[in-house]
This record gives sequence, structure tokens and C-alpha cells, in this order.
Amino acid sequence: MVPTKSVQKTDQSACKQISIEKLTLHIGVGAAGDALTKAMKVLEQLTQQKPCQCKSRLTIKQFGIRKNEKIATYVTIRGKKAEKLLDAGLRVKEYELKKENFSNTGNFGFGIQEHIDLGMKYDPNTGIYGMDFYVNLGRPGFRVHRRRRCHSTIGKSHRITKEESIQWFKQKYEGLVL
Repeated sequence: MVPTKSVQKTDQSACKQISIEKLTLHIGVGAAGDALTKAMKVLEQLTQQKPCQCKSRLTIKQFGIRKNEKIATYVTIRGKKAEKLLDAGLRVKEYELKKENFSNTGNFGFGIQEHIDLGMKYDPNTGIYGMDFYVNLGRPGFRVHRRRRCHSTIGKSHRITKEESIQWFKQKYEGLVL
């Protein structure tokens, strides 16, 4: 049985739907020790997931950073929880992003100054941390370039462009791109 043209069009449009693959929250502290532990606690309270630590790649004497010293923390969120946290972060930014926040590969990111703007209570022992939001967008079928078995490439028409991600942001969040 041969499918009709209308069925093929809906299948193609379903494969073109853009969605959030993952959201990464990142706090750069710049030093190991107590400040990094507190930043990890903030991310754990916000996401209910255990955050990972990042090491420095270089030694920078002016900042007192040595190579392979733990200086930042991040956590990756997927699914409905990612959408909920992204909405909270965009609410802080009043749904306004700059065009420079969007990459050529269709991803975007932004930062906030204070984590307490996301609805967390202020704890004087912890302090206030700013954080970065990085959003990776994808379409169904993007897994083919990451999988180990039967690895393949994504066609040019299936990739997400900067303009498509801006359009998705405007439609989904009714946001403003400056």
C-alpha cells in the first residue's frame, strides 16, 4: 500500500519539529574549595541532580588558577524539567535575547546575575551566584551522528540554522530578539 501525499507531508513536518535536546546550567567560580562546594549545592537544590565539576585547561598566574584545578560546576537537564528551568531563566531575562546569543549551529545561551531570581530562597551562608544557561536544540533523527553503531551524517536541510532557532524561540516563548 502506497501512502498518500498528505501523509508524507505530515511525516516530513514531524521530522522537522525543533525541540530542546538538553539544557546545561553552568556556574564558573574561578577557584576550588568552599565557593565551588556552595555553587554545587545551589545547582543541586535547583535541579535535584548531582552536578559535575570542571577543571581548568591552563595555568593563569594573574588569577591564581593552576592547570587541572577544579574551578567550575555544571549540570545537564533533559525533558520537561529542562523546559521548566529554561522558562524560569527566560522569565528573569524578560524573554529578551540578543541575536549574538544564538550560534550558527542553532543552539543558544544566556546568563543571569543572581540565582535567587529563579525562585530560590536567599541563604546568607551560600551567597549569590550567577549562572549560564546553554540550550541545545535538535530534531528527530539527530542521534545518527552521535551513535556508535551505524554512524552517519545529518543532511544539510535537516540541520538547524541560526534563523530557525531564532524563529523557534519567538514562536515557543513569544520572545524578543534584539
